[in-house]
Amino acid sequence: MSDILQLTTRPDPDVFFSRNDPNDPRIGEIVRIADEEYEASDIVILGCPQDEGVRRNRGRVGAAQGPDAIRRQFYRLTTFNIKRKIFDLGNMPVRGTLEEIHSAMVDVVSKVLEDGKRLIVLGGGNDISYADGCAMARVFGPDQWIGVNIDAHLDVRIAAERNSGTPYRQLLEEGHLRPEYFYEVGYQSHLTSPIYYEYIRSLGVHRISLELLRSRAEADLELKEQIREKFIGHSTSLNTFFGFDLDAVRMADAPGTSTPSPLGLRAGEFIQLVKYAASLANTRIIEFTEVNPLYDTDDRTVKLVAVAMHRFCTGVQ
Repeated sequence: MSDILQLTTRPDPDVFFSRNDPNDPRIGEIVRIADEEYEASDIVILGCPQDEGVRRNRGRVGAAQGPDAIRRQFYRLTTFNIKRKIFDLGNMPVRGTLEEIHSAMVDVVSKVLEDGKRLIVLGGGNDISYADGCAMARVFGPDQWIGVNIDAHLDVRIAAERNSGTPYRQLLEEGHLRPEYFYEVGYQSHLTSPIYYEYIRSLGVHRISLELLRSRAEADLELKEQIREKFIGHSTSLNTFFGFDLDAVRMADAPGTSTPSPLGLRAGEFIQLVKYAASLANTRIIEFTEVNPLYDTDDRTVKLVAVAMHRFCTGVQ
């Protein structure tokens, strides 16, 4: 535990909310932050407040403010049905290059996973999916985890330096993630390069477009069926990672993102997918990225993520 405390900064006290009303407790009053409370926790929260990868990918910067903005809304919510012990590990320091930040983050995330905790990661840019994926591969092995990218974009871009559009190509090409265990969910054809689509198709990556999600009775049905088949074939011991890029949600419900779009998942569909992630016994990491508070009208986007975190915490098995 001492190692990850040294590699992270403690949570900002200002994000914790209290009504000082014993009849109306809030999450900000029950979350654990003392060092000695880590061991007894079930769910750990970790932020990575940087958007260098977004800047490199020519997105609009501001996601560095995402983790604490999300915390402020999450800690205002009630404790209704929350039975798991939550520990806030704070944020990754953003000293050095993006590559150095990722390297340190792999070490922190790996330790949390080794300790048997569920991890909620708050971005920051979507490039942190690379660090989280590397940690999954380090702890469980490339053959024992499923990666799910819920995003309007594929994030398999070729670039001279890593950025918010490259994480899954890095994971695939470096052997951290098997393509047959990778799911691209909610991508939009008008935002998808045909060359990058052919790349994932040729590898055998599972592809569930926004249109396909909408064609089913429930937003999570297609994903449920495909992942269930994977579990049947390889036992239920497979661990899962869910990366939720808020660019996947339509801007009417999530205006504060790095790359907003008028089309996308509706807020209810987004929450439904989060609840599905929580329902899987071996979901180890759930990640929320590309939240940009600088453009977030009425805190709509951070409030949506806060509710998603609440549903995850109440739904984990």
